[in-house]
Amino acid sequence: MWMTVGERRFAITLADTAAARAFVARLPLTLDMAELNGNEKHADMPQVLPTHAERPGTIENGDLMLYGSSTVVIFYKTFRSSYSYTRLGRVEDPNGLSQALGTRNSRVVFSGN
Repeated sequence: MWMTVGERRFAITLADTAAARAFVARLPLTLDMAELNGNEKHADMPQVLPTHAERPGTIENGDLMLYGSSTVVIFYKTFRSSYSYTRLGRVEDPNGLSQALGTRNSRVVFSGN
């Protein structure tokens, strides 16, 4: 799967979860993602996805997660967290992800190819 932010394209390795399979079934998908906490972008899906939330402890730069049953989150910094998420996937090479997403809201396109 691919994630495109502006001119930058990032390969995403999908997690082996029902949520990831349901997410891919909705591609292509464009989300206007809001900035939050200086470390993530988030957007609500129009439909709920299956969940199997876990507390990862440490969020890694490039993690693609589902918060609750409909909020897609892309993290662009590594930090500790006590929140629970369902894993969707991970950006294979997150170098430049923070710069591509910037400090404001971002339009992100998810596609299968």
